[in-house]
Amino acid sequence: MRSPRTAEALVPHLQGLAWWALRFSPRVTRQGEAVLVELGASLRLFGGLKALHARVKAQAQAEFEVQALAWAPTRLGALALARGGVVNGLTRPLAPLLDRLPLHVLEAVQAHRPMLARLGCRRLGEVRALPRTALARRFGPELLAALDQAYDPAVDAAQAHVWEPLPETFAVALELPWRVEQAQALLAHAQPLLQQLSAWLAARHQGVLRLTLAWQHDAFRPRDSGEGGAIALATAAPTRDLAHLNRLLAEHLARTTLAAPAGGLRLQADEVHPLPDASTALFLDDDGGDPAAREPLHQLLERLAARLGPERVRQPVLQADHRPECLQQWQAWRPEAPAPGSPRDWAEAPHPPGVQPTWLLDPPLRLGVRHDQPQHQGPLRLLAGPQRLATGWWGAGEGGAVQRDYYLAHSPRAGLLWVYLDRRTLDAPEWYLHGVFA
Repeated sequence: MRSPRTAEALVPHLQGLAWWALRFSPRVTRQGEAVLVELGASLRLFGGLKALHARVKAQAQAEFEVQALAWAPTRLGALALARGGVVNGLTRPLAPLLDRLPLHVLEAVQAHRPMLARLGCRRLGEVRALPRTALARRFGPELLAALDQAYDPAVDAAQAHVWEPLPETFAVALELPWRVEQAQALLAHAQPLLQQLSAWLAARHQGVLRLTLAWQHDAFRPRDSGEGGAIALATAAPTRDLAHLNRLLAEHLARTTLAAPAGGLRLQADEVHPLPDASTALFLDDDGGDPAAREPLHQLLERLAARLGPERVRQPVLQADHRPECLQQWQAWRPEAPAPGSPRDWAEAPHPPGVQPTWLLDPPLRLGVRHDQPQHQGPLRLLAGPQRLATGWWGAGEGGAVQRDYYLAHSPRAGLLWVYLDRRTLDAPEWYLHGVFA
């Protein structure tokens, strides 16, 4: 796989591409402007050559803008085909394909290109036609070794390769090509770093929960501006979604001001967790779309919190209290908090007895009483109850102690209601409307 990047951006781009390729095989190496991957042992795992080819081609071009992709039974053969614009070197004889390629597709041959041109050699096949003994004496053994490795799978398999290592932690730095004075302009320079992070996470089957983007101020900064600054990002759930990380970083940079022009960037993953790959869904949702294409709730909350401020995005937090008005509190949403309304949290929280209404009145509405019958837009007919609630007697918490008998009631005009009788006022009964049903 060849990259179209310039020399300045090639190294971090190839690093990310190499880490990305590790999801398909542990045998990945870099050479020149290309990443070479040995995929023979991975064919069955990914559904065969055709399926693997389609998957690698689509993802590599979409995520890394790969310029050329070639397949061959030898490492240098694949590299030569990619440089020569030939894709398929597996289902066709390799030697005739390589013979037609120009000399620059192999570095060992390119180094002697002027002399070979004076001998009338313009293609690899013409170089191979020369006597091997004279060719080795004139140009050295490296040229013959490169040709043998490109043409012969047995020779290539006998070679020792330096495979790409995968570090245990992620921390990469980038020197900016020019001074950057606006924080939002850092996003474009952070793109290759985020690509490397996404590739590193994919190779480790992990997702990131916390990461830090730091910048170093330019050498000509004011003395009082400090060495640099940083942004700490937190996600609600482990993720390696590049588009989501881009959006999250963009929201934070839009609210950041640089104290001085930046000259370098550093991205570090502070906390990561295992993230198993999701299998292909058997069913689509009702409208025929892929449910994975929809934005998850926690990602939406992250984006809103970054844009509006964490204190402006609130979530219900369940409390260990049986009083309905004290059962939950609204607090600022935090990325590390569980999703609002988690089924497990609701199962573990205390519940008032009986059927629960959709909406609670705050505060409860005191009702009129006529002939010992509560009234709300007409006389109420008690359908079920009482369900007794006596809690808060310890005197702690908001609301104080309560003693109530809850009833399910029906109003001729208001419909189904949730009312209670305050048992502390039995001498002069007081009825309250506490909830309504949707």
